[in-house]
Amino acid sequence: MEKIKASFPHLGNYYAPLEVLFTEGFSVEYVVPPPITKKTLALGSRYSPDYVCAPFKYNLGNFIETIEAGANTLVQTGGVCRLRYYGELHEQILRDLGYNVRFVNMAKVQDRNPISFYNGLKEINPQMSLKKISQVLPVVLKMIEYIDEAEDFIRRNVGFERMIGSFDKVHDSFLNELRTVRTKKDLKETYQNYMKLFRAIEVNKPARPLKVGIVGEYYTIMEPFSNYYIEKELAQLGIVVDRWMNVSNSLLHYPKKQLKENIKNYAKYPMGATSMATIDRALEFAKKDYDGIIHVKSFGCTPEIDAIPVLQNISNDFKIPILYLSFDTQSSETSFNTRLEAFYDMIIMRKDTKK
Repeated sequence: MEKIKASFPHLGNYYAPLEVLFTEGFSVEYVVPPPITKKTLALGSRYSPDYVCAPFKYNLGNFIETIEAGANTLVQTGGVCRLRYYGELHEQILRDLGYNVRFVNMAKVQDRNPISFYNGLKEINPQMSLKKISQVLPVVLKMIEYIDEAEDFIRRNVGFERMIGSFDKVHDSFLNELRTVRTKKDLKETYQNYMKLFRAIEVNKPARPLKVGIVGEYYTIMEPFSNYYIEKELAQLGIVVDRWMNVSNSLLHYPKKQLKENIKNYAKYPMGATSMATIDRALEFAKKDYDGIIHVKSFGCTPEIDAIPVLQNISNDFKIPILYLSFDTQSSETSFNTRLEAFYDMIIMRKDTKK
């Protein structure tokens, strides 16, 4: 039997827990997908339908890159929007291109049915051990939470570091060390040690810095290449960035009932995917008197398009500016930078006026 070499599309910095899950839990070799680059986008765009959303193209390009790196088993996630249909389309395109790989489409799995979910996981490795999965899964889930907590801290402080690159250097070391962790004890120790290093980084943070909240579509908000590294751009302008959307909040601890109650005056019915969280976070940022909100989405993302009129109502009610950014494979980075600079000038003037 051919050795299983599995991979999952790159998304943010979650490759470390995924590597632990696949190697220790599924007992397969894990091909860490390369970071998203222009090459990824070019590959995905070349073989994708023109008007499909950008995340489809990024994932397809990343699949091709991992196949070329040796992967023979590709795992595709499910989703609550058109993402649930991507697995079959990606598989068909890759077959047509002549790639002979196994494709595990988790969109076919009924996650509320334990037997269905277990059978779906067994497609990755039919010989997998339930005992190993149960042992490593708590470590993986906690690792995801620690990554998100560390990155929240970085977003609040990186724009004020005295020595540029200090946070990035420690962050890279943190992620690399997580790849070697296998127990919750070692994980906790690693996290605590690196949080001490993060807190020890010298910053020159003003008492009342500019604060901007980022809301929007799941993939584009979490994959920095797809949004032109907007968080770094804002940090360079000396802005505290607040971004709720991550795997911990949206998948592990999603407060659906609480969100529905919070936004009942603005949205009575869910509009799908990330729309409820988008509205809820925007409302929270407005109530906390943030200086501005940036709404990020891929071109054609229907749930986020539906959320825009609601966001405009929030903007009008609380007099808070919202910048709407829609990203596509043809988006201009120059145009993006121009709009971001104009938004920055606007919130600076707004803050000065409020004084």
